[in-house]
Amino acid sequence: AYEIYQCDWSSDVCSSDLKTIRFRPHNRSSSNFFMKPSLSIIVPTLQEEQGIAKRIALLAQFENVEIIVCDGGSRDQTVAEAKKHAHQVLISPPGRSRQMNLGAKNASSENLLFLHADCSLAKGFVEVIQNALSNPKTIAGCFQMRVHGGGVAYRCIEKAAAARVKILKLIYGDQGMFLRKSDFERLGGFPELDFMEDLFFSRTLARHGCIRVVDFPIEVSARRWQKHGIIRQSIRNWTLTMLAFLGVHPNKLARFYPVAR
Repeated sequence: AYEIYQCDWSSDVCSSDLKTIRFRPHNRSSSNFFMKPSLSIIVPTLQEEQGIAKRIALLAQFENVEIIVCDGGSRDQTVAEAKKHAHQVLISPPGRSRQMNLGAKNASSENLLFLHADCSLAKGFVEVIQNALSNPKTIAGCFQMRVHGGGVAYRCIEKAAAARVKILKLIYGDQGMFLRKSDFERLGGFPELDFMEDLFFSRTLARHGCIRVVDFPIEVSARRWQKHGIIRQSIRNWTLTMLAFLGVHPNKLARFYPVAR
């Protein structure tokens, strides 16, 4: 069911039954090249050719991280662009939950970070994740959202996102969810839903430990709010969330959530 391009950490060549892809070590020194990565970053993609190579390249500059791009059937150049810098590029059936579960299955590190393709992190995030997960009471965490745009409305969105996690224990995917791979596997990973897999998995996580919002920013693209309107998009987000938790199946709600491309 999957076409997998697997990068071997002991080789500079990635191979599959179909083709060979060149693997780049991304500034790894010879002394630590063979070390197991301290963090596996899983990036689900779909039609993300604009900017994906640059974002992956920025992540690849950090030491001891593994970048796994999981594509859900892009018809543009997303896969070709991702291959330029990612350590693994996996092709999955469509659906973000399936993509992220596949990425986690192939991750080499004990710590996982699920990062949306339009989100960015600055230097220091790896250490922040390690510190947060060093507390055995912490089951998962996310970052402080910073929407890339000026204005009071975006600042309100950021504060509301942090409050949602602290009060309701619900992480949206664009906040960057991180947790241990052992806990991810033990709890079954993301439910195979077409929509809101992050929220439903958050509910599972909250029953098994503390969910933290760490004091570190994650920059989020404002493209969805810019395309659909800040008020309209915010009302849509909360309405769909409420309907899901009132019993409407997320797969039925997915068609009401626009994809910003």
